[in-house]
Amino acid sequence: MSLFDHVGFEHGPQMKNHFMLAPLTNQQSHDDGTLSEEEFTWLTKRAVGGFGLVMTCAAHVQRVGQGFAGQLGVFDDAHLPGLTRLARAIKAEGSLAVVQLHHAGRRSPRELIGTDPVCPFDDPEVGARALTSGEVEQLVEDFVVAAVRCDRAGFDGVELHGAHDYVICEFLNPEANLRGDRWGGSLENRSRVVWEILSGIRSRCRPEFNVSVRLSPERFGMRTPEIVSLYEELAVSGLVDFIDMSLWDVFKTCADPDLAERRLIDVFANAERGRARLGVAGKLYSAEECRLAVEAGADFVVIGRGAILHHDFPRRCERDADFVVRSLPTTRETLREEGLSEAFIGYMGNWRGFVAD
Repeated sequence: MSLFDHVGFEHGPQMKNHFMLAPLTNQQSHDDGTLSEEEFTWLTKRAVGGFGLVMTCAAHVQRVGQGFAGQLGVFDDAHLPGLTRLARAIKAEGSLAVVQLHHAGRRSPRELIGTDPVCPFDDPEVGARALTSGEVEQLVEDFVVAAVRCDRAGFDGVELHGAHDYVICEFLNPEANLRGDRWGGSLENRSRVVWEILSGIRSRCRPEFNVSVRLSPERFGMRTPEIVSLYEELAVSGLVDFIDMSLWDVFKTCADPDLAERRLIDVFANAERGRARLGVAGKLYSAEECRLAVEAGADFVVIGRGAILHHDFPRRCERDADFVVRSLPTTRETLREEGLSEAFIGYMGNWRGFVAD
């Protein structure tokens, strides 16, 4: 199998290759969530660089769900002009255009949202309060309405951010989500928010709309066997076109003792998948590692660091079977040349050893 074969989905157009741009925090949009010229440049440059699917950063579906400064918004029709322009430009390069739908839950900074953050349960440590049952229903509705908004803007699809201890992941957390209503306790209840959002999107967006979910199999209170179970249920449901597994390291062995000595990628590549596709993210820094991931059973690779360092990561892999990303730290000038704004470069400076002083 070549990394440059097409990848088809149950709904909507196919990817022209096996490379997806990871949804990356970049802090480049305006304070009101409208698209900036800098974020437009960052994303469209990756489409020009050959990514088969270009996904936005996590875009918040409620104002109170904002997770970081400069975050792209999808909670208001005022965002539509920028979203429409972005979708059109990405698709003009032959890439699929997808928005990641997000709510930061207890990770929403109070100084940013102006009120206490909300999540499925009370968390005094961060000052978060539990959502009421009615507020959970509104949260579901706001995810669905945001997807409809992205559909109106011309995007090919949306992804639910269910990973990294944001609100959907918090609902899935068996250690913390001990709610006594239909949104907590059992895995069936804890995952109900996912199913209701997906059902709403499928019923209210056009039939060819691509829908996906990002999941974490470890950390954040996740139990790998539970996530495998949810993954399989989602994959065969007909509601999702792909599942984006954030593995942190694609080839690492499982931390869960019940799956000891098995690689995470093997666990999910060999799980029941139906007709859904599997994307994997985590330390894929070379053409060789991308090939190995697809050979192991992934349908496509999800590229983060490589896409920051090389806007044309897929094209470089196509030209050079031995391609490896630049070593770190890298210079600010190099990042500017790759389409990062000063705000994004500043954010990357928070990652130890990434940007040269």
